Amino acid sequence: MLTHNQIWTAIDRLAARAGLSPSGLAKKAGLDPTTFNKSKRITPDGRARWPSTESVAKSLAATGVSVDAFVRLIGNHKQTVQNVPLIGFAQAGTGGYFDDGGFPVGKGWEEIAFPSVNDEHAYALEISGDSMKPAYRDGDVIVVSPGAPVRRGDRVVVKTKEGEVMVKELRRKTSKSVELKSLNSEHRDRTLPMSDVLWIARIMWASQ
Repeated sequence: MLTHNQIWTAIDRLAARAGLSPSGLAKKAGLDPTTFNKSKRITPDGRARWPSTESVAKSLAATGVSVDAFVRLIGNHKQTVQNVPLIGFAQAGTGGYFDDGGFPVGKGWEEIAFPSVNDEHAYALEISGDSMKPAYRDGDVIVVSPGAPVRRGDRVVVKTKEGEVMVKELRRKTSKSVELKSLNSEHRDRTLPMSDVLWIARIMWASQ
């Protein structure tokens, strides 16, 4: 008999396979964005809440995955995955989610099951809005590795000491300044003194 945990794990794997968060999968399937949130999997009185047949069917149709493939996701224990903390990009600029080194801390993070990126500190940000088009669109998920070396040409997340968070392409970095190229031609490139930068982290993967 299938268990509650097996079904929800398969939903998480389906989302990760499509490069989406659980809420991104729900939106892609035309469902309420909170349909697959972890907070919805247990009722307030502690009972297990199962995904509906309709929500699963719509998710399979939206991702182009067959029922047989979904069943394999239920039983697939060989794929190496890790739970990656996830927040919305807009939240990243608020306090309490990162330490001064750019590592995720605190409460308020969701989690998504994701193929291993070999960084225990990796985290995911869900893009909102279209200010980063054409590189990233509303609902895309980017996976960030704060411990990875950053090189010229990398796409990076930068947080300033004023709390501004931006996604740019790294053009040049010296001990005194960092030059950043915008991903959207409608937004200007930036040059920041390193004294204004709290941290820079490399984007390792993005849904497309």
